[in-house]
Amino acid sequence: MRPVSLSGDHIQIQAFLDRYDTFLLDCDGVIWSGEELLPGAAEAINSLRKQGKTVIFITNNSTESRASFCRRFEKFGIPVHIDDVFTSAYITASYLSQDQRLAPPRDEVFILGSEGIENELSAADIKHLGGTDPAFQRDITLEDFKDLAATSTLSSSVGAVVVGVDLQLNYLKLCQAVTYIRNGATFLATNTDATFPIFGTVFPAAGSVAAAVSRASDTQPLLMGKPGPHMMDAILTRHEDLDRSPTCVVGDGLDTDIKFGVEQMLGTLLVLTGVSSRQDMECTDPKYAPEAFVEQLADLVL
Repeated sequence: MRPVSLSGDHIQIQAFLDRYDTFLLDCDGVIWSGEELLPGAAEAINSLRKQGKTVIFITNNSTESRASFCRRFEKFGIPVHIDDVFTSAYITASYLSQDQRLAPPRDEVFILGSEGIENELSAADIKHLGGTDPAFQRDITLEDFKDLAATSTLSSSVGAVVVGVDLQLNYLKLCQAVTYIRNGATFLATNTDATFPIFGTVFPAAGSVAAAVSRASDTQPLLMGKPGPHMMDAILTRHEDLDRSPTCVVGDGLDTDIKFGVEQMLGTLLVLTGVSSRQDMECTDPKYAPEAFVEQLADLVL
């Protein structure tokens, strides 16, 4: 079945909304782009809540912690509770503290990523190195290659490597991550989004970095964010009474948000203000096509 265009048709929009009690909203490319709130996004969220809908926020963005995202929502005038915000960094920390607990002597995590991962790991009392540490913000040297080959500068306590968006990515950290994995550390990717949307275009995201690490280490990562199952597991742990059938995912990515919704047996709505375009939707595997689409989240305001 071809996706239904809802924009401008208030009768179809209301009929679509009436089918669902809970909406899982992606953030980047749906609610905001960069530091700018997308027009009408706050009004759309308010409209859903006025209709008695539960709104939960799910994002593959690992650069910020849940607390940081809550501050951003507050800045935009959108009330949220931290228990209704799920980020790929939070999912990663939850996985390492509950599902695959790291034990001594290899209970430390090397981060190829940003502050959001550091903060969530720290909140879960998981030791970590790398990330934004100034010691890793430099060019690699011939001596570094020699030491890495001999593993003499590697920490013997690292049991996992987490790769996300690293806005200070360099070759030294890339080589550190690959060498840890080749020496037995578990490889986790916060998400596999190839790009993220900002200022009307897209730039490399965590998936592009994880792909480089995967190719060099000859190891596939464990996926923490969408479209993997761990995001839904965390939501159901926090919201035990949530019923999948009247729940809908709203996102801008066909291969992340919509695929996540399909594989988790949820409703799906694509928003065309982010990564995926109308042309992408027409070319995608019909199995992972959204039920419906809108030009922007603001179109849901009734």
